[in-house]
Amino acid sequence: MTEEKYLELFPATSYASSTATQNFFEYANRWVLSREVVDGTRRNYVSCMNCYWLPNIGGMPINQITPTLLKEVIARIDWPSAPTRRTAIQRLSTIFESALVEELVTRNPCKSVELPRRAKPKIDPFTQAEAEQIIEWFYANRKGSMAVYPAYFEFAFFTGMRPGEIAALRWDEIDEENRTAHVCRIVVDYKIQERTKTKEDRVVKLNSRAMHALETAKKVRDLRAKQTTRQHPVSPYVFPPSRNFEYIQQASVTDAHFRKALTALNIRPRRQYNCRHTYATICLMAGMMPAFIANQLGNTVQVLLSTYARWLNSSNDWAELNKIEKALNGTELVR
Repeated sequence: MTEEKYLELFPATSYASSTATQNFFEYANRWVLSREVVDGTRRNYVSCMNCYWLPNIGGMPINQITPTLLKEVIARIDWPSAPTRRTAIQRLSTIFESALVEELVTRNPCKSVELPRRAKPKIDPFTQAEAEQIIEWFYANRKGSMAVYPAYFEFAFFTGMRPGEIAALRWDEIDEENRTAHVCRIVVDYKIQERTKTKEDRVVKLNSRAMHALETAKKVRDLRAKQTTRQHPVSPYVFPPSRNFEYIQQASVTDAHFRKALTALNIRPRRQYNCRHTYATICLMAGMMPAFIANQLGNTVQVLLSTYARWLNSSNDWAELNKIEKALNGTELVR
């Protein structure tokens, strides 16, 4: 954004141009443009700056933005939600940290601002029985080239991979002999990004259900190859959508089919992302090692345990109680 455009968008803001001291707009604009980040992250920063910070502090010299002033600005803004407020302050703080390193400011004023408490995301997995019902419905109701969807959801439920990772999975990343999938890319904003959410590749070990999903996907691949009227009869991606695209470009494609399955089965509506949570909770309830599960999911053990503690506890509660019963009475509980 140019200075002229800034003044056009925010005419009520005092714009104090200074050659000695950059104003916040000048520095934030330069900072956003210089970051080596993916397009989605850059857009999020630009949107945050334009919505909340530039109209209020954009024209001020960056070294004159004090904690008191910042608190007053935050109090004036009509925030749509506490998480939005928290994220906006964190992004502003990141910019001030950079300005601090460059010695444009002597302190980060955001450090004195209290952040709203982080809301824990609700983890709402399907039961294993529900997952089986959903997969069975898909295999019964999606045939031919549409069979890519039962394959997709069986793979999702039994690998725990993120939807964007599954959409970007290529056949050359599947090692059938060693039963592994190399996760190294993701679909974001309709495009393939050569990275994962955590910026780290991982190798997912494939159980029998995941391998069955791949066998179905192979049949769909062979069928599509014979359909010469397609724009992309041959796709390098494992789960191409039923229409003329090489890969699933957005979650709404699979969401539509998923919602139909839940409605038909009278299963409580939930996001398809909960397929990932379902896999994690099935693994924990089966007593698998947290380190292995975390590696499969692309999480740290700490994130896994904090996210799924309830299911980890429920799988071990009676075993732990049995220990004290044996110590007290020499017997085990009968359930």
